[in-house]
Amino acid sequence: MVSEHLIRSFTSVALSPDPDLAIAALMYARLAYPQLDAGPYLEQLDALGREAAQRVADARVAEDAPVPASVDPLAYARIAALNDFLFKDQRFVGNDVHYEDPRNSFLNEVLDRRTGIPITLALVYMEVARRAGLMVEGINFPGHFLLRHRATPGSGYSRDLIIDAHHGGALLDEAMCRELLHKHAGDHVMWDQQLLGQATKPQILVRMLLNLKRAYVRMYSFPQARDVTELLLAVDPSALNELRDRGLLAYHLNDFHSALRDLQHYLQLTATVGVPDDERQEHEQIWEHVKSLRRRVASLN
Repeated sequence: MVSEHLIRSFTSVALSPDPDLAIAALMYARLAYPQLDAGPYLEQLDALGREAAQRVADARVAEDAPVPASVDPLAYARIAALNDFLFKDQRFVGNDVHYEDPRNSFLNEVLDRRTGIPITLALVYMEVARRAGLMVEGINFPGHFLLRHRATPGSGYSRDLIIDAHHGGALLDEAMCRELLHKHAGDHVMWDQQLLGQATKPQILVRMLLNLKRAYVRMYSFPQARDVTELLLAVDPSALNELRDRGLLAYHLNDFHSALRDLQHYLQLTATVGVPDDERQEHEQIWEHVKSLRRRVASLN
């Protein structure tokens, strides 16, 4: 079981106003690497940031650069310089071959192996950019995490740069974003400009943890998935799906008392807020689990 100390420490860092994401990411990596020393990885990010700062400062606008009229040419050149540094020189690359590997969700592994999934590569990008003096923010885009470098207000340029860290820092226009949405969400999610809204620090960390939890569940690594769920609930105690999942994971692990506690609590809370029609069958199945658990727990007393 994940320690109370790690839960408290992670929650404090995750909910703090400090924009640093790396500390929290390396903290939850201790779920898999209990003896992990975060220091060398933070120093590595600092070193990458120093080198990136020099590359960004030296960036110049190439005459043949394909810069749209609404994009600041200097901002384009600086992002291009950062992209070259991270994806060509440092060889960070999206892990399409082993996308489901849980190591893709651990920052220490991403830095060691120079590969990851969209959100962890985006985290590296944001942390290096911040150290280099470039403000790059996350976008909680459905199915594929993205980045944005905002146009400077009053600069005369209106278009932000939308960046895909998983694909070498590719710059996306709205048509490309629409295509990406269709690829990952099909016709279930309609295009809306709000899909490109800024992701908060807790949202980014929660999405990283959800990716990790799904990877563990697919591997039937239920104890690890349960530990991740503990962190998810610590960051957002109102997350009913995580309360449900913690109960179901406890059920799979034969921890019947904990399973009964969580699933009963879940049913009580959902009775208050209501259950969507598409979740009603699952809700009924959980009721059946609770009935079975009550009998099991009673027989153990």
